[in-house]
Amino acid sequence: MTTGLSGTYAFNGIDFQLQPSTGKWVDRTNYGIDGNARTVYSQYRKFELKWELISTSDLHQIIDFYNGVSNSGSVVSCLPKWNDPDYTFYNYSGTQLQEPQVSEYFQGYIQSVTLLILVARTN
Repeated sequence: MTTGLSGTYAFNGIDFQLQPSTGKWVDRTNYGIDGNARTVYSQYRKFELKWELISTSDLHQIIDFYNGVSNSGSVVSCLPKWNDPDYTFYNYSGTQLQEPQVSEYFQGYIQSVTLLILVARTN
């Protein structure tokens, strides 16, 4: 992980044309309790990016990011560092993108787009 530009979401060093409306770390999957009474969590974390009322050209960039890595490999995602008190952005390498979730069209725009990023390590 290396320090990124504070406040800028990006993939492979390319900023989004339209920065997301919101971004958040998603709770890890809980697989239950082990024999020592400890909770067993997934080793992966997810980060959710969400855009509200996005243009079709801005959506095109997001889908191009996804298509560019969906079959061939991973992406470097610039995200707020997990559990960082200073809201510093970091470049997480080896992240995987899930297909963007696209909602209804409204007046030539899309009402909501969500993109989930799978991050292997956050420590």
